[in-house]
Amino acid sequence: MQQRSHHVRRPAAASAVAALVLASGAPAATAQDAVGVVGGERLGRPAVQVAPLAGAPALPSALTGRSWLVADAATGEVLAAQNAHLPLPPASTLKMLFADTVLPKFDRSLEHRVAPAELANLGAGSSLVGIKENLPYRVEDLWRGVFLSSGNDAVHVLAHMNGGLAQTVAQMQARAVSLQARDTHVVSPDGYDMDGQVSSAYDLTLFARAGLRNADFRAYCSTRTARFPGGVDKTTGQRTSFDIANTDRLLGKYPGLIGVKNGYTTNAGSTFTGAAERNGRTLLVTVMHPEAQATVYDEAASLLDWGFAAVGKVQPVGHLAEELADPSAVESAGPGSGVLPHAIRQADRALGPGGWTAVALGGALVLLAAGRSMIHRRPGPVAAAEAVPVPVAFTRTGATALGGSTAVGGRRRRRSVRAARAVRRTVDSARRRLHRP
Repeated sequence: MQQRSHHVRRPAAASAVAALVLASGAPAATAQDAVGVVGGERLGRPAVQVAPLAGAPALPSALTGRSWLVADAATGEVLAAQNAHLPLPPASTLKMLFADTVLPKFDRSLEHRVAPAELANLGAGSSLVGIKENLPYRVEDLWRGVFLSSGNDAVHVLAHMNGGLAQTVAQMQARAVSLQARDTHVVSPDGYDMDGQVSSAYDLTLFARAGLRNADFRAYCSTRTARFPGGVDKTTGQRTSFDIANTDRLLGKYPGLIGVKNGYTTNAGSTFTGAAERNGRTLLVTVMHPEAQATVYDEAASLLDWGFAAVGKVQPVGHLAEELADPSAVESAGPGSGVLPHAIRQADRALGPGGWTAVALGGALVLLAAGRSMIHRRPGPVAAAEAVPVPVAFTRTGATALGGSTAVGGRRRRRSVRAARAVRRTVDSARRRLHRP
């Protein structure tokens, strides 16, 4: 398996940020400091953040995850974190946001006959549960395929039921905004590696916390094994079925584990968000991209052990944001509002050279969003704080096994280039309107 390069070319990164600042018309200090860090200032720092009191246990020594966080699900207190807002490819942990968005829309007993088009364009190497075209499936079976097998085929079928991939992606992005998950940029609903698709340990923890408040979400993510509908036996004419098992290796092994979701792709490495209950307290943990694939579970378990031992012996270093209840507040926040200061700072440590091309595009999107807002509100300079999600690109190399795949083809790249050119034309048009007498 090919591995993504971890080397960062600082001059290219600096040039991209400078281009973004110049495009917005704001000085560098304003671009970095205009919006506070969601969840608290300490969560925007890159180093380990923990505030021990007397008798607090030491954090586990063998933590290699590039980003991690442990929090109390009930109070929202973040007990410790490292690079909580670092934008990284999420792999199949993004399916938690997909479930947060789509799961409440369909009755679990509803049957849907799968059309061939709904299984088209699955990424090469995608994880699949094994859905067959032209056969009916109950919604609850599709969701078991999503949670247990991390099936991208099940995600695509549910997304088509929801109005299509593009509409589902737009709704997921809006849902992320309402949850104040402002590091997240959604490109594909299944977590398949795509240029610009990122999330953070902080945001993934928000998705898990929101999902666990839904009884069906909680039931699906805690299911260890299930029977899944198969094809039709040619001899008997009867529908077959087969066993599927949850790919979460902690489920059933770590005491009190509830779920939630694991994933793996070449770009993301291993990602895992879990929830466990002990003595009436539920803790959430997220670990992203440890040095070795299998250690994501060991590191998550050790952080949960530490968290339960540390309750009452550490001061919180931040908090999990609550969902925005006022739709107008969601609109005013805008997708990605708050991502600019800390995400760009930390992306300088995360991105390869190709990623900063997308950051420059993100600057254009910032200008476009602000320009549209100003056109309808008042004349004046573009406000750097009115930001949309900053797309962050990662080099795609190789194929994957669990939770998605890489190897997006040249056709999508050409579409991306055309889309970028269209954005540029729209931005230029918006700027002309802004400066029109």
